[in-house]
Amino acid sequence: MKIAFLGTGLMGFPMAKRLCAAGYELNVYNRSKNKAEELVNFNANVCDTPAEAIINSDTVIIMLSEYYAVCSTLFNLQNNSVSGSKNILKGKTVIQMSTISPDENILLKDRIEKLGAEFFEAPVLGSLPQIEAGKLVVLVGSEKDQFEKYKDLFNNFGDDIIHFGEVGKASSAKLALNQMIISLTSAFSMSLGYVINMGVDVEKFMRVLRKSALYAPTFDKKLDNMLNRDFKNPNFPVKHLLKDAKLMNNQFAKNGINNLILESVIKILKTTIDEGYSEYDYSALYNSIHPEIKAPFSK
Repeated sequence: MKIAFLGTGLMGFPMAKRLCAAGYELNVYNRSKNKAEELVNFNANVCDTPAEAIINSDTVIIMLSEYYAVCSTLFNLQNNSVSGSKNILKGKTVIQMSTISPDENILLKDRIEKLGAEFFEAPVLGSLPQIEAGKLVVLVGSEKDQFEKYKDLFNNFGDDIIHFGEVGKASSAKLALNQMIISLTSAFSMSLGYVINMGVDVEKFMRVLRKSALYAPTFDKKLDNMLNRDFKNPNFPVKHLLKDAKLMNNQFAKNGINNLILESVIKILKTTIDEGYSEYDYSALYNSIHPEIKAPFSK
């Protein structure tokens, strides 16, 4: 199988690397070419344009930041100097793995199928530690035969590959899960900030929390980041969580879900970005929930 892998950023790079290690022939493209060039060391072919990658492949995997990036990469193919073809997607299978809304995936499906290509969605749950360990969860929205055909490919990312049904179902589940990331991190930030301000022993607090039904493993994963206010090595940057939060907010409003809590967290994420943490780990929202107390000015 020849694969065009479009997007070798924070998640795309290690995913492409795992496919190379599994023996797949990869043609990779990234808007910032330097982020893809190291994949040459793993026998990938680094392409100058998305068109070049697509032409030389039968399957296209997309792992980009948002819907606009997906559309501009897939459909702005006028720079196709390789073949001169107006429809280089015909006969290909496009696997959309970016986190975008179900509505956006359905629009892509319709547009791509009109070009004579197949399309389905397969967003992933997990971040850098999970992809490096091959422990991502892959959520698939597709026809059943598409799921069966590509299940072995997805096993290179993780061993839990779940078919949710048609396109739109998997991305709905992914947004619901990402909402949990926001809610859990915000709730923990508030409680942690409060116990610190009240002089409560943090380890004793965590000891109780770990034994309770309230505990989530992400609390311990982000605890040191928050205690040290060190968010420099992102598993998932604040800017991407804000993008997802806006997608969720729109989806919840359309489906009659009270989104007041989410709107409040969106304001917190915007504040976090305004404070310069756009590229930092999403746990940096702790700084906006529990601001560091500055020493008063003294002469």
